[in-house]
Amino acid sequence: MQGITEMKNAYWKKYTLNFRKPSGTSRGVLLQKVSYFIIAERDNFTYPAIGECSLISGLSPDPMEGYEQTLTEVCHWINEQRTQLPDLSLFPSIQFGLETFLADAEMSGSKIFGESAFTKGDDAMLINGLVWMGEPGFMMEQVAQKVAQGYSCIKLKIGAINFKEEVELLKSIRNQYGNELELRVDANGAFQADEAMAKLETLSAFNIHSIEQPIMPNQWENMAKLCRESPIPIALDEELITVTDEATQVEILQHIKPAYIILKPSLIGGLDTSNGWIEEAEKNGIGWWMTSALESNIGLNAITQFTYNKGVNLPQGLGTGSLYLNNFESPLYINGEMINFDPTQTWNLNPLLYD
Repeated sequence: MQGITEMKNAYWKKYTLNFRKPSGTSRGVLLQKVSYFIIAERDNFTYPAIGECSLISGLSPDPMEGYEQTLTEVCHWINEQRTQLPDLSLFPSIQFGLETFLADAEMSGSKIFGESAFTKGDDAMLINGLVWMGEPGFMMEQVAQKVAQGYSCIKLKIGAINFKEEVELLKSIRNQYGNELELRVDANGAFQADEAMAKLETLSAFNIHSIEQPIMPNQWENMAKLCRESPIPIALDEELITVTDEATQVEILQHIKPAYIILKPSLIGGLDTSNGWIEEAEKNGIGWWMTSALESNIGLNAITQFTYNKGVNLPQGLGTGSLYLNNFESPLYINGEMINFDPTQTWNLNPLLYD
């Protein structure tokens, strides 16, 4: 690739992103999140070429033992133009980081991966508003904030509080905002297989658009049965994370037959892998949308441009850029329920490069 010819100075750097406020998930409350960045500078680059390797504790499948050594080997591969790339099959976040680093290097560090109406600032992309887990009152406050900001699609994480309380929360949302507000819920595998159908039937009273991962992954028969019989369309999320070969991707979609799949490139091995999932899903009449894995604006920018170029019409889960106190200033911004790109704005990468 032209952008990495004679590149000799690639290196990696660890960076801790600090949340503006504690963010509740099915895996606990997040205060910080670590990302690693593959970086290389050249005099003729607009900015350094950068790829983000984003990790979520308790969710990312990457083993931490050997993680930094693997990053070092990847940088050696870049700098020495080796023909044999280190085996990254166990490191989907590094696959994504390297893939986007190489694409950025090819574009001279511009962070624009191909001109489009989006990168020209002439078009924007619809996203959903994310409501973090917490007490019902706190979640209701977040819903009110998102509606006030202009969101017509809200995603709620469920499974952390008492199910009856979650039902009452959904009832309150519908009573206050009616059925015009689209509701997605994400169970993160919180339901037991033998109770899932009863809970789905209860939730169906609230005109739910879809539910992500109602039961834990690797229960193909149970999940296939739920997808056949559920009154709420089911989306696979965690189910995709450890599926690395194309044959299994085909098998899982044809066997389970979900209504949707949710793609997180940092967790499934990058944008090329995401594209494979998308092509197979569309062959089988399965819908999809992209969701960030809490990347900084570096990774979010790459995912957003890729997604826009797929011609999507469903709200995407890409509104996470404002979560952090120390994210990198970038051309990305949110206006109402749309994510936008302002080509007149510059990147401020100093916190990453010089802190």
